Amino acid sequence: MQRVAPRTLSGFMELLPANQMKFDRMVEIIQDSFSVYGFTPLDTPVVEAAEVLLAKGGGETEKQIYRMTKGDNDLALRFDLTVPLAKYVAQHYGQLTFPFRRFQIGKVYRGERAQRGRFREFYQADIDVIGDGKLAVINEAEIPGVIYHTFRALGLEDFVIRVNNRKILNGLFQSIGLENHATGIMQTVDKLEKIGRERVEDTLVGDFNVPKVDAERLLDLLTSSQRGASPVAILAPYMGQNELLDTGIEELLTVAKYMEAFGVPDTHFTVDLTIARGLDYYTGTVYETIIPSHPEIGSICSGGRYDNLAEYYTDKQLPGVGISIGLTRLFYVLEEQKYLNDTLLTAPADALILPMTDDWGTAIAFATALRHTGIRTQVYGEDKKFKAKMGYADKLGIPYVVFLGEDEIAQGKVTVKDMVTGAQETVTAREAAERIAAGVKLRKSAKPICQS
Repeated sequence: MQRVAPRTLSGFMELLPANQMKFDRMVEIIQDSFSVYGFTPLDTPVVEAAEVLLAKGGGETEKQIYRMTKGDNDLALRFDLTVPLAKYVAQHYGQLTFPFRRFQIGKVYRGERAQRGRFREFYQADIDVIGDGKLAVINEAEIPGVIYHTFRALGLEDFVIRVNNRKILNGLFQSIGLENHATGIMQTVDKLEKIGRERVEDTLVGDFNVPKVDAERLLDLLTSSQRGASPVAILAPYMGQNELLDTGIEELLTVAKYMEAFGVPDTHFTVDLTIARGLDYYTGTVYETIIPSHPEIGSICSGGRYDNLAEYYTDKQLPGVGISIGLTRLFYVLEEQKYLNDTLLTAPADALILPMTDDWGTAIAFATALRHTGIRTQVYGEDKKFKAKMGYADKLGIPYVVFLGEDEIAQGKVTVKDMVTGAQETVTAREAAERIAAGVKLRKSAKPICQS
């Protein structure tokens, strides 16, 4: 028989057990954070009809999706969680209560070239609020509150939420006669950090025929906050000249006003007029979250307001606002930057029972009792030397080992060893369960990210 060399495809992430536990802990915290804000969980199919996923796509999207045929069916793997959400809301409109608030954490697939920190299969963690006909701007102010709460719960301290409004950009383009190239200019401006001001200016002048003086004036305006100026004060001379611009400024001021009430301190957000988001379905507030000490990482959470995403599935107006965390990429970056907390409990069990007699009945009964209290418990059943048994617990990071020998059984007690401190004591079964539960609770309180 010819053996096949085991390998993982490029762009697909597989984790060893300890890191998988850290990743799952992050997912658990994110789920809890989203739930605290009243979002309901949703799970849409990984495979959809290609025509559904590509209704708004085409072009680059069509090049990147994984597409397949099964019989007469033209199928594709979902490339994000937002388009399936739009389909879901349009399909189940009559059964949903609006505003519809959902979160979803799941895998998506993109057939792009795999490279450092970019994957073909990756987890996204999304929240969205969908309105029926209208959606108040207050929802756009709440989203940064969810971002702040979630990252702080994960243990991330060094992050800033950058906020802008697409209406401001489109209004500016209209006011200086660039509305015919708004989408292209928006996508170019969005690359400011990646390619630098000089190349953006050259693109505006060379590709969109923007006069050099107008390109310079536009970029001076958009980067004003980076030079310490107030974007609102800079925009003041333009107010009253363009209705869309005025609306955008008003919405941005409303979002900024209520963000602090939603729990976001001014140390963790800033108004940045360069934030455009390249996707053309954003129509209002847009967000990007960065780690200032590592600008090379780029955005770790982004999103914004959209008004017409479901138009390809229904004639009903279903505006929404949402954000997405690229969870796989974030985990990769955190590990690379040594931000993952090595003290986090990553063992598959809280306690390991070591039977020290031929009769295992007492040991099995105690393990069952621990499990009934919620303590994750293993019974070591291999015929190995004592040193190997202890080495098993040590390698897995199991915090407590319980010995049950003839003396313990005769006394109706167990001996518990704390594998971290080395402390060992013979106590009753109830006392053992209480000590293990308390110790595990303390260890589990550690956050998965540690930036210190």
